[in-house]
Amino acid sequence: MNLETLLEQNRLIRAIGFDDAPFIRKSENPVQIAGVVCAGTRFEGMVWSEIQPDGWDATETITKVLLNSKFLPQLHIVLLDGISLGGFNIVDLPTLSNAIALPCVSVMRRYPKLEKVEYALKRLPDPERRLAMIARAGTIYEAHPFVFQVCGATPEITAKVLTRVTDRGHVPEPLRLAHLIASAVMKGESGKQA
Repeated sequence: MNLETLLEQNRLIRAIGFDDAPFIRKSENPVQIAGVVCAGTRFEGMVWSEIQPDGWDATETITKVLLNSKFLPQLHIVLLDGISLGGFNIVDLPTLSNAIALPCVSVMRRYPKLEKVEYALKRLPDPERRLAMIARAGTIYEAHPFVFQVCGATPEITAKVLTRVTDRGHVPEPLRLAHLIASAVMKGESGKQA
């Protein structure tokens, strides 16, 4: 069932939100990532994996995790805490959306300062390829309180879905929980900001 129908019929929307765990910059150690599944705003389950810091494997890793997960048949949408995880391991949003046949959304806390992103990327290998992947994610939309890029759904429907899976504030519950859990696993307790 597509998102528009789910919204029209006031049905429960199941979303998974991915966020990275705290990690030491310039370390070669893999970065842990948590994926939390919520039905509406209620926690239902989670997945766990790892990616390379500033690497190229985020899209493939998330795709494999989802394709091998018992949760995939129940999911309606995938949320990411930004377009990159583990520093600048950028997720190719259209590739991920096509591979799992679900809408994929990069949710940001605020409108990004793209000139700062470009500057940071120039210190990494193949900055042009990374910038192209960010551009492939498409237009950055603002629908208060959300800032996002989306592949596989319209921005209007996406904004409504984000509202439905957000308990309070501007962070959808799957992303808020993924952040808290990943922080707690790595640091022994969850952080202040989710």
